[in-house]
Amino acid sequence: MTHSLLAAVRDSAVAADFLLWPGDFDLDRAEHVEEVVLASGEPLEPIAGDGAGGTFFFCGAGGEERPVLYADSEGGAALVAIGLPELVRLLLTVPWWRDCTGFTAEESAEAAEQYLEDEPGLLADRDAAAAALGIELPTEAEALARLHAVATGPGQGVVLLNAVERTAYDALIR
Repeated sequence: MTHSLLAAVRDSAVAADFLLWPGDFDLDRAEHVEEVVLASGEPLEPIAGDGAGGTFFFCGAGGEERPVLYADSEGGAALVAIGLPELVRLLLTVPWWRDCTGFTAEESAEAAEQYLEDEPGLLADRDAAAAALGIELPTEAEALARLHAVATGPGQGVVLLNAVERTAYDALIR
């Protein structure tokens, strides 16, 4: 039997709680605001939603190693990880990734400061969630660099379409 990271998250209250907030990864909400498809015709499977109506999707066939696409509720999308483990590392390390459009350590530090003001125990909670899942975390700079590399490398070939209008979502990450 293979290890399911999704099952491990569901089985760990500390991991599920951190991923729900501040990770903004709600496993109980996976419906997107509109019907969408991949331009390639490959399967698209919703995994989780966020508080603003965005959705995380597995792309293609397979298991948790599939690429993960994030689509917001405003018509933007980006490939954010190659596989669920990479996504979970990103969400644990840099839950404020959407605020880091320049992918710099300075941006991340500013966003982290704001999160830590509201939740002083955030880093301890993050470390507990990572330990519960047996995940080693990258640095913030490594996680952001990987996010940018995935979105602007292999992510360039992943196009999300509104299924009815057949219009493409805009690239969230350039």
